[in-house]
Amino acid sequence: MNKDSGKSYTVKEATVKLMQFCAYRDRSQKEVEDKLLEMRMIPEAREQIIIKLMQEDFLNEERFARSFVRGKFRIKKWGRIRIRQELKLREISSPIIKLAMTEINEDDYRETLIELAEKKLKLLREPNKLKRRKKLSDHLLQKGYEAGLVFDLTSSLIE
Repeated sequence: MNKDSGKSYTVKEATVKLMQFCAYRDRSQKEVEDKLLEMRMIPEAREQIIIKLMQEDFLNEERFARSFVRGKFRIKKWGRIRIRQELKLREISSPIIKLAMTEINEDDYRETLIELAEKKLKLLREPNKLKRRKKLSDHLLQKGYEAGLVFDLTSSLIE
């Protein structure tokens, strides 16, 4: 039973619906499982559907993780720590997370961190150097960048 329409799904109908769901954009296995629970499918049917989606390459955790890493870094400008935490929340395994993190080029990473810092620094109207450095550091740490990189950068930007 779907909570919206009260509709029951056969395994075949649910499979087709989930194929469309996965074709729209890459999904994690957890997202698919949540969708199947929402559709109130029994455990045996959920397992059968997930296996079918994997066999037909609609569901691929590595592809999802790589795509997630690229998107969150390029669009949201998140750091590695934040991206890794978000993947863990989506129950992606450590080896796949490690593989997916290779999507981030080291030079691009440092360049993005500098761009973010310079942009934020222009917005800060704090006259006190220490407070300005703290606000900048907090912003970059919240974005998920490593403390060592953040503190080295903020020290060099705010003399």
